[in-house]
Order: sequence, then C-alpha cells, then structure tokens
Amino acid sequence: MQDAGAWTSLTPLETGRFPDAPVRYPDPAVRVLDERFARYRIGSAAVERLATGYRWAEGPVWFGDHRCLVWSDIPNDRMMRWDEQTGAVTVFRQSSSFANGNTRDRSGRLVTCEHLTRRVTRTEHDGRVTVLADRSEGKPLNAPNDVVVSDDGAVWFTDPGYGILSDYEGDRAEPELPTRVYRIDPASGDVEPVIDALERPNGLCFSPDEWLLYVVDSGSRRTIHVYDMASGRPTNGRVFADMGPGTSDGIRCDVDGNVWSAAAGGGDGYDGVHVFDPDGTVIGQVVLPEQCANLCFGGRRNNRLFMAAGQSVYSLYTNATGL
Repeated sequence: MQDAGAWTSLTPLETGRFPDAPVRYPDPAVRVLDERFARYRIGSAAVERLATGYRWAEGPVWFGDHRCLVWSDIPNDRMMRWDEQTGAVTVFRQSSSFANGNTRDRSGRLVTCEHLTRRVTRTEHDGRVTVLADRSEGKPLNAPNDVVVSDDGAVWFTDPGYGILSDYEGDRAEPELPTRVYRIDPASGDVEPVIDALERPNGLCFSPDEWLLYVVDSGSRRTIHVYDMASGRPTNGRVFADMGPGTSDGIRCDVDGNVWSAAAGGGDGYDGVHVFDPDGTVIGQVVLPEQCANLCFGGRRNNRLFMAAGQSVYSLYTNATGL
C-alpha cells in the first residue's frame, strides 16, 4: 500500500503552465517516482490539452475504428466527440441522460452509465439503445457511475449514487438500494450484486489476466481496493492503495498490470494521474492543472493516454500499452 507521502509538490512553473504552450522536453509534468516507470515515459512527448469548456468531463472511451474519442460532459447533459485526424470536437449525443462512465463491449458497442435514468445502456451498431440494467431486487438503481466489460462478456458497473445527490448531474432522489458493484450476466441478463462493502464504489478495472479486480472507493476512505477473482466473482477484498489527501476516480490497467488512476482533490502537484506497480507502489505521475476524473488508453497503438479532467480533456503519448 502506498500513502500520500510519496507525492511531493512541483513548482508553480511546472504545474501552472498553460497546457497548450510549448514545454521543454522531457515534460516536467510527467514524473518518474520510481525507476520502474522510466521506461513508460517518452522524452519528447508532452501533456496536450485537446479540448476545454466543459463543466465536468468524464468517461472517456476510444473508438479505434473511427479514430475518435468520446466522453461525457455530465452537467451539460451531453457526450462529446474528438476526431483524431482533424482535431474537431463535436456533440456526439444530447441529451445523454447525464451520462457518466463509458466503455465498449466485445462487439465494439458503446456501454454507458446514465445518471438521469439510473440505468446502464448499450448502443447497438444501428443506433438503437438497449437497457441492460435499471433495477435490482425490484428497486431502481441509485445512479450507475463507471463500467467495464470482462472477457466473458459480462458487464460490471458501480452504483455509488452520486447522480442523485443533487440536481446538477441528474435529478435529486432518495436511494433505495445500498451502494454496490454489480455484474450483468451476458447470457441471462441477470443483475447480480457482487460487492457491497464499499462506501462509494467508483472506478473499476481488471488486471490483464482478469485474476484481479480493482475498485475505487471514493467515499471517506479514499482508497483503491483489489479483489481476487474466484469462479468469476470477487473475493478477499483488501486495500491496494491509499489515495489521501485526495481521491481516485476512474482507473485502467496497462498490459504489464500497472494501475493508472485518475487523481483529484489533492491540489497542485497531486491532481492528474498516479501510476501504481502491481505491488501497490506508486511509480509515476502525470500532473494536470485540473482534477482528473477518468482516463483511458487509445490511439493507433493503444499507447496514448486520454484524461478527462474537470473542464478539459488531455492526452499524453506513453510507452505503456493499455488493455
């Protein structure tokens, strides 16, 4: 487990520079905290701001077949699209039902967590929207937050309830279910609670071999937890990393099993992305001038890190390859 003492602030020059301005290579915003991270940093690659002007950017997902990035702008009730070839940013969907987390399933279809409708949906190849989950035990879900699809086609999502806490990212409502992690069976469509011991389950991802499941608790504990997978279900939950004084949000693994965690709420020198070795040691950091909500890998070789951070979306080329 790694504590907050490993992160030290950068100078104002390093954290406060305008992200679109030229920067001396190697970019000081990409920090090697342990030599294990050195091989993932590209010396002539800098943090780039691709788009800005949003209220809370979330849920980035890469479409390699269209060479574009799609993400949620939750309070503005829309999803946006950035085109890699032209750099153009357009509205992908509005209304988005205050969409939050997004991913793609094994057939390339978009899977989305919606706050307003309190459901998980799948966008079919012809544009139709299929509801995958909106209830459990006969009661409405709280507000699905983040989502991942496992190799067997099961859809896993978190339901911390942030979307019903106010009228800013959905509609205020009283929760009728505990905060949980759920699994949607790919054959039956059954919605099964699989983790109910976390205060605010948030981002989640699998290790490359899917023997481990990582889940963020962004409640008062501000921790990342890891679970062993036994017979397709999580067990033996334990703390993987302590994210204090800030918190984590979205997380992703690369092919080497490193965990790339969005980091928010810690201030200058903390906000951005923290990278953990599989043993839980923080080995690298990407400092951003805004809180980072979520991230994904994409690009031609799946080595471009995309970061949805507050009012903007950023990217960084790395020598890491995302799952």
